[in-house]
Amino acid sequence: MAARVPRNFRLLEELEKGEKGIGDGSCSYGLMDSEDIMMSNWNGTILGPGHTVHENRIYSLKIHCGDDYPEKPPTVHFLSRVNLPFVSQIDGKIDPLRLNVLSQWGRDSSIETILVGIRREMATPNNRKLLQPPEGSNF
Repeated sequence: MAARVPRNFRLLEELEKGEKGIGDGSCSYGLMDSEDIMMSNWNGTILGPGHTVHENRIYSLKIHCGDDYPEKPPTVHFLSRVNLPFVSQIDGKIDPLRLNVLSQWGRDSSIETILVGIRREMATPNNRKLLQPPEGSNF
């Protein structure tokens, strides 16, 4: 059985990776407050995928990693208004049961996994043409 990395060590690894940027720059993340010693509250950004209604849009999210992270997924809210089937139109909260990357959460999943998974969902045939709120509107 592999040793379990403590929560804060794991989040430090994620912070370092997030600060370096991931892949093609389509997603980024970092701490909301650099003084947050528990590393609980994060910002995320997703650039809308090309050839969809989301193209050229920048979506902001807030991510909260609870005390049981990474055993359990964080809570994720869109700050930018978006029309997707797994996002509450009241407060922007993502329903973890309706988004595979959260419903199939495993200890190896990460903040990066979530952002990349959301971006992938934006580009699916069911979501790529959904009518969207005006650009720049927020929850």
